[in-house]
Amino acid sequence: MLRIGDVHIEHPFVQAALSGHSDLPMRRVARRFGAAYTVNEMALDTSVLHESSWRTRLLNVEADDHPVGGQLMGANPDAFGPAAALLSDAGYDVIDINFGCPVPKAMKRCRGGYLLSQPAEAMEIIRRVLEAVGARRPVTVKMRRGLDDTAASERSFFEIFDGAFDLGVSAITVHGRTVEQKYRGPSDWAFLKKVKRHAGDRVVLGSGDLFSAEDCVRMMRETGVDGVTIARGAIGNPWIFGQCLALIGGHPVRSAPTMAQMREVVAYHVGELVRYHEPKAANKIVGRLMNGYTRYHPRPKAAREAFSKLKSVEDMRAVFDDWYPPDSIDDTTCASRVEIRE
Repeated sequence: MLRIGDVHIEHPFVQAALSGHSDLPMRRVARRFGAAYTVNEMALDTSVLHESSWRTRLLNVEADDHPVGGQLMGANPDAFGPAAALLSDAGYDVIDINFGCPVPKAMKRCRGGYLLSQPAEAMEIIRRVLEAVGARRPVTVKMRRGLDDTAASERSFFEIFDGAFDLGVSAITVHGRTVEQKYRGPSDWAFLKKVKRHAGDRVVLGSGDLFSAEDCVRMMRETGVDGVTIARGAIGNPWIFGQCLALIGGHPVRSAPTMAQMREVVAYHVGELVRYHEPKAANKIVGRLMNGYTRYHPRPKAAREAFSKLKSVEDMRAVFDDWYPPDSIDDTTCASRVEIRE
């Protein structure tokens, strides 16, 4: 069990927020394969506050999408509270604040990971969100282990970490890389262990280098974190949640899906995308999504290239039938063990 405030979650393996990925279709697929708690793709506070078709979808939380976290990122404390209130009113069970995004665009606009260098601003944002929704929803924070590897950066990390809990946040997710690292180099699990030991009974989730069920369970055992948030390791790999549950239950873990499983899941996910998004957006997302799924295909590079050239929904259906044909449904296992890091 994992508990975030008054939200009780069946197990500690979380579908992380993934910009451009963890929309409702991906969350539905993740739940279908065992995820008990999922987080929406990161939303800018200012975008939540302005009318758009994207905002309409974001603020329509479906009955089968619980418990779900709504993650916000931004730079202006004045916008965070109203945006958090809208997510809470829409039905998000947890409000998550992103202080971890390392992409240059976020950094240049003083968002995400940049705020790890600005403890006073970060604390003001947390305070505003708690004032707006803290009486109704648990509030959580996503952090990296600092802006860089300097001692000053680590001091800022712990100032924000301890200050956030003192203000009343229910849990903090810590990614073991610095903002400067982005996605390069290893995630520092020794730092996660240090953080959890420092936190004591306070809820800490770990993140970084979780590409298999074995990784997820090993992180929990080696660091003592209360749960893990699976990000890139879940793209095109929804089986990871069931594999985690099998592993902690002492059951054998099958490392690769069969062709039958691949066709079923890809068809379901693509169908959900087409229903949820406008055609142009769905087409674009499918091309990106299939970078993950095709890693399990017997011919991954060729399949990935075919999906990258999609021009329309009709193309999508034709390419899908070419690469996942109905007559291939048998128990043939796809690529035996896939290295997701490529």
